[in-house]
Amino acid sequence: QVQLVESGGGLVQPGGSLSLSCVASGFSIDTLVMAWYRQAPGKEREWVARITLDSGYTNYKDSVKGRFTISRDNPKNTVYLQMNSLKTEDTAVYSCYTSTGGEPVWGQGTLVTVSS
Repeated sequence: QVQLVESGGGLVQPGGSLSLSCVASGFSIDTLVMAWYRQAPGKEREWVARITLDSGYTNYKDSVKGRFTISRDNPKNTVYLQMNSLKTEDTAVYSCYTSTGGEPVWGQGTLVTVSS
């Protein structure tokens, strides 16, 4: 079964950090571009970060540049999102995404709440 499973979400105070993980199963991420998206309450889902298959290229949504870092461990079939200096506006469900065999694959998401 092809799936992505995220973990690592939770409640954190403004200025804090969280590290999210996304583990793939049923397929290898070695040759795939991987991405993180998020959906805040009452808003549309938006792209956050992307990483190429060899980690040679990453890019980020402007509002998270310098605070978030996407990385990958291909042998572990896992993608990470390190989030620092979190702000209340980062509160959202964070989901991992890729496309394999021409089909999109989404994880179920993990909730990140930034609040004092």
